[in-house]
Amino acid sequence: MRELTASDHELIEYARQIVDANTDGDGGVHTMGAAVRGADGRMYGGINLYHFTGGPCAELVALGHARASGARELTTIVAVGNLGRGPVGPCGRDRQVLFDYHPKIRVLLPTDQGVRSVRITDLMPFGGVWTVSEGTQPFDPAVFR
Repeated sequence: MRELTASDHELIEYARQIVDANTDGDGGVHTMGAAVRGADGRMYGGINLYHFTGGPCAELVALGHARASGARELTTIVAVGNLGRGPVGPCGRDRQVLFDYHPKIRVLLPTDQGVRSVRITDLMPFGGVWTVSEGTQPFDPAVFR
């Protein structure tokens, strides 16, 4: 785990701008924005599309955007919730995709020490908790003890 760099803060802000510009309220289908940085420094964004069949998370959309734009090596990714929720840890499916496609990527997410940069290979203890009734929950370190 490491503290955030200026580039990390820039990536968080980019994801926040995406979700703020595209959100559609508390129960809408566009409630998470994501941003990923390529090895060349370019940023690519995505927005989730909630659907009962398991529509794509914002992280997966951002990964697809990066790939479609020619980025093959990615260094950092973050997801940000709408309505000021800030960075949120990726779900299990996203963690698996990140690990499979980009095993050296770093993920920006909330921890008991604040938002930090974590290697995908070390991520499992910091997964985000999600429920149908309440959506993505704020980080609670007690859940992972």
